[in-house]
Amino acid sequence: MARERIVLVTRKTRLDDLIARYNTVEQARFYVEHLGADFSDYASEHARYQEAARTVEEALARFGRVQRIDRAFLPNFLFPPDALVVALGQDGLVANTLKYLHGQPLVGVNPDPGRWEGVLLPFGPNDLEQITGAALSDRRPTRSVTMARARLTDGQELHAVNDLFIGPASHVSARYAIEALGRTENQSSSGIIVSTGLGSTGWFRSLLSGAAGIEGETDARLLALRENGFAWDAAHLYFTVREPFPSRSSQATVVFGEIARAAPIRIVSQMPDYGVIFSDGVEADFLQFNSGMEATIGVADRSGTLVL
Repeated sequence: MARERIVLVTRKTRLDDLIARYNTVEQARFYVEHLGADFSDYASEHARYQEAARTVEEALARFGRVQRIDRAFLPNFLFPPDALVVALGQDGLVANTLKYLHGQPLVGVNPDPGRWEGVLLPFGPNDLEQITGAALSDRRPTRSVTMARARLTDGQELHAVNDLFIGPASHVSARYAIEALGRTENQSSSGIIVSTGLGSTGWFRSLLSGAAGIEGETDARLLALRENGFAWDAAHLYFTVREPFPSRSSQATVVFGEIARAAPIRIVSQMPDYGVIFSDGVEADFLQFNSGMEATIGVADRSGTLVL
């Protein structure tokens, strides 16, 4: 497919956020230095990002019209099906952008390699001159990323590139019934994490590491998952229940397992007014998940496409 549109996704810097809060750079400086922090770090990060954004936008403009949007507008933005999407930021921006795409290729650009490691950011701002033409004509190699999906009984859906969280909106116990691994039980916990392969070296790994530290787990499969995660394009997900609490009214035996494409799990909320489902750590973009609502959690029908 010959792609004719380019969408550049950017994010606010820490200094942008401080200026939005304190109105001016000088007031932001006073706040940061009053706390004993180094304001020059905020300023240099901001300057480097603005420079990278100018470089990227100028390079992309040589290949067509560029539409620039801020990360905050992602949930409500409709990406053209023939667009090439470029995300300039950290790995989190790539993940947050990818879940709103429907097969459009995504180019991850690292604005500051000295500051950010960038597992999902194979390119720098100066690389776009060389790779954009090939990416627009689908001649660059790509990597497929399996996504997770939560679907509620009222038809609402939420996709995830890294992980889904199903649980309470605050620090109280989540209560629900879970159907997984051929069993159904009522549970009380601090929530359920469903991880994709891309997210398996993040939150998922920390949960496995914590469990292994307590139990002394030596199971070969869990050790491999904890050390290496699983493939980004795997046709399955994994779920983990956080801090399950066994009691007279709740059980704790269905706490970990694989979610195959043909075998999603089902969760029925027993939380009156504080249940939520959010993805990839973006708590502001959530589904309400309150009493009686059922969520089906499984492998999404669509996948993400990262340009290499």
